[in-house]
Amino acid sequence: MTNHQDRQREVIDQIEKEVQENKLTFSTVEPVSDFDNDTRVCLTSVHFPKEYLVGKIYSQIIQPLQRFFSDHYFYSKDMLHMTIKNIRVMRNPPSFTDADVSKVERVFTSVVPRHVAFNVYFYRLLLFPTNLALIGTTDLELDNLVLDLDRKLKENGVADDKIYINKRYFFSNMTLVRFTKQVEESFREEVMKISSQLQFEPYMVDSVTLVQGNASLHKKKIINTWMLQSI
Repeated sequence: MTNHQDRQREVIDQIEKEVQENKLTFSTVEPVSDFDNDTRVCLTSVHFPKEYLVGKIYSQIIQPLQRFFSDHYFYSKDMLHMTIKNIRVMRNPPSFTDADVSKVERVFTSVVPRHVAFNVYFYRLLLFPTNLALIGTTDLELDNLVLDLDRKLKENGVADDKIYINKRYFFSNMTLVRFTKQVEESFREEVMKISSQLQFEPYMVDSVTLVQGNASLHKKKIINTWMLQSI
């Protein structure tokens, strides 16, 4: 494990501590009764995982949980995504215009293709107050990409409006489940059991997609996709 990954794990541990102590200093998504038709809209960039990774996530994590806890909202295979860089958090009405989207697209067109693909090392599940996520450390290149995008977005008047616990050591976060009620202790126990048994090979992120939609991306509009340079 690299020093960069060690620092990422420290950030992840700090987030878990804040969740456990109910002292959050970062943005979260408030639950709704109908996630599919949630009218709140965000503008964000993501990576849609390849089919083999989606299949593994479903067989090892989602299906075992869904079998016993189907009341919660589980992401379908086509909705799974890894957030790369947020631009506008979810709001109704949206906090961005078509002109903002055009600015953001130009920034991504100039920045993303200059960066190289990077590996994600999934190693645990993390229970947030309103969702369950698959978490992974990454190569340093994710920081390089995010910080470059952040700087250019600010220069163009479309700065990220999300609140973060960290200004460096960004990691991979893939939401799998959104909670529709208080999480059962048996659910927590099953999550801990599954998390302790996870074994994933490094996964290469080689593309970035700019998208607007609701939290689950059940309703989404893909704006553009860019390829990262090969390692």
